Amino acid sequence: MNDFRKILHVEDDPDIREIAYLALAELGGFEVLQCASGMEAIEKAEAFSPDVFLLDMMMPGMTGVETIVAIRAQTSLKEVPAIFMTSKNIATEHQDEIRTLAVGAIQKPFDPVALPDQIRSMVAKSAS
Repeated sequence: MNDFRKILHVEDDPDIREIAYLALAELGGFEVLQCASGMEAIEKAEAFSPDVFLLDMMMPGMTGVETIVAIRAQTSLKEVPAIFMTSKNIATEHQDEIRTLAVGAIQKPFDPVALPDQIRSMVAKSAS
């Protein structure tokens, strides 16, 4: 999956969404659909047909883990790689879920300039 181009980004914080969008769309050249909640992502995922999911791990209402589990259960997107974005403490607490459900995790705060290449690298490693 070296030529992936569509990322579905799920993040409840509007400032982080904006920074991530600029990094992914403007710097990375990706087509990005952003959702402010897990429920919104579930509603839009199949129609958008992303190549990668980028999900905040801790969101009100529905966590990133709950979101990706629901998307994979309800859509044809079972094989689409997922990457979580989270703080180091949360990533440490949820290592098993990250290993089971995702190709990796990106620690917040993240470097916007490095974000596109971090995602490319994680997806490339998972495909090999």
